[in-house]
Formats: sequence, C-alpha cells, structure tokens
Amino acid sequence: MQALQRLGGETWFRLGDRDLAPHLERTRRLTAGATLTEVTAALSSVLGVGPRVLPMTDGHLRTVVTTADGPLAFQEYFVHQQCRPRVTGFVFDTDDQAYPTSQVLAALEQAELIVICPSNPFVSIGPILALPGVREQLQRRPVLAVTPIVGGQAIKGPAAKMLSELGLEVSPVAVARYYEGLLDGFVLDALDAGLADQVAHAVAGADLRVAVADTIMRTDSDRARLARDVLDFANLS
Repeated sequence: MQALQRLGGETWFRLGDRDLAPHLERTRRLTAGATLTEVTAALSSVLGVGPRVLPMTDGHLRTVVTTADGPLAFQEYFVHQQCRPRVTGFVFDTDDQAYPTSQVLAALEQAELIVICPSNPFVSIGPILALPGVREQLQRRPVLAVTPIVGGQAIKGPAAKMLSELGLEVSPVAVARYYEGLLDGFVLDALDAGLADQVAHAVAGADLRVAVADTIMRTDSDRARLARDVLDFANLS
C-alpha cells in the first residue's frame, strides 16, 4: 500500500499482503480462463480449508447501494465511505451469466438443512437470493436463520443502520420478515428471548419455530456450541 501510494495510486481499500496475494492470484487464474468455482476450490485446498466453499455464481453480480448521495458500488459505500451515506435501497446489477452454478444447485437439492448464518440480510444474503432459482430451491428444503441483530444492534457491520434508514425496526422481527416465504425456523439470541412470539408470527399466516440460544461467537468453542444448538433445533445432531 505504501509503494502504491508513492506511485500515486488509490489506497483507500486497505489490503495487507496476505489479503492482496489471493486477490492477485484469483484475478490471474480467472483471466487465464478458470471459473470462480475452480479458483475457489484451488485456493481453499492450498490454504487448508476443510469444508467445501462454493461461490454462488461463476457470472458477475455487482451490489449497488442506493443512497441519499446517489448510487454507490458496495465497496465504495462500505470501505471508502465507511457506511456514512444514508441507505435508500439496493440494486443487484448482473450479467446474463449470473446464475447459480450446478454445484450450488446440487448442494441445495441435497442438503438436509440450510442455515442462513447471522450475516447482513441485505448485502450478504440478498445477492444470493437475487440469483434466479435460489429462492425456489430454498422453499423446497428445511431452512433456519440465525439472527444477525442482538439487543437492537448488529453483531457486526451496518445491518442495524440499514434497517433503521430503510424505516424498519432494528430487531430480529424485521429480519424474519425479510426472509418471508423461506424459513421454517429462527434462532433468536437469549438477550431477545422476549421477542420469540413476535418472531414466530412476524409474517402473517406463518408460524415459525423459534429457538433461543447464545448466538454471540467470540471463540471457536462458541462457534461449535452454536452449531450444535442449531443442529439440535433442526433435530439433526
């Protein structure tokens, strides 16, 4: 970054060497004709990542955050502008190749359970749901979501700010409504146990199963415990 700055380049996207290296290698392989799925598998193998990691598409999908200051590319909004502009919506700009890969579709079809992790529903999960056919696949499988909102705050990132600026309540109830038509159950943090009934009936005509757990993950043992709690809730442990 220091060398780039001396050359007059942009350095607002602060990447260290270990972040920059896979970006450069990924770009090289993609330019040489490999798919993103192939590159991801190769890098995962080299880095010793055990679980299979699948990008949602080998096409291009670009998240655009519409704001009071105009449309912004996601990284411009998130990194350069540090989430300061007021959000008014989201647009997923795709090319004609932006379809879920055959590997993604097969994984969804074969899954005993699909867990929507406690990520930002708008800009982390939303782009995946925007791909043709993904919602339909999820509607055929058991799906649980883990809350990304605890005690009126996002576990990480700007999800709470986005909910507020979009005129939605900053609570797990709004998250459950966002996933309308997809969920069989919802994992609520113990801090918000009093919202269990509201979450269960967040969507008119639906009656979600709700589990209460400690969803804050600070250590590997926390992550393992929450994974066990989710599997217990799904009766898959």
